[in-house]
Amino acid sequence: MSEGARIWLIPDGFIPEESSGSHESHEAICVLNTSGWDARLSISFYFEDREPIKDVSVEVPAERTRHIRTDGIEGVEVPRGVPYAVRVESDAPVTVQHSRMDTTQPALSLMTAMAYPVEP
Repeated sequence: MSEGARIWLIPDGFIPEESSGSHESHEAICVLNTSGWDARLSISFYFEDREPIKDVSVEVPAERTRHIRTDGIEGVEVPRGVPYAVRVESDAPVTVQHSRMDTTQPALSLMTAMAYPVEP
C-alpha cells in the first residue's frame, strides 16, 4: 500500500510564546505511514527574516503514526513567537497533518489542518 505523497508543505507555523494552565502551547507535524516500509523524512523550517533550518532527519516506522512536536526535535530550536513554514519530504508516501495547541488563554484551543501535498 502506498497512500499519501512524498512532499508536503505547511505554510503557517507559529509556536505561541506564552502558555497558561497545565498545557504548554506547542505545534506538531503529524505523519501517518501506511506503507510496509519505514519512511525517512527530511524536514526543513523556513522563516521570514532568518536562514532556514534544513534537512532535519526523522523516521516514521512502517504502518505507524508519529507526532513530531516542532519544539521537541533533538538538536533543533524552532523559535517561539516567530512565524515559520515547513517542508516535509519523505522517501515513502505518507500523509501529513499540522496541529497547534494554543494555551495563551485559560480556554485553550486546538487548531489542525491538512498539509498541502505536492505532486512531482
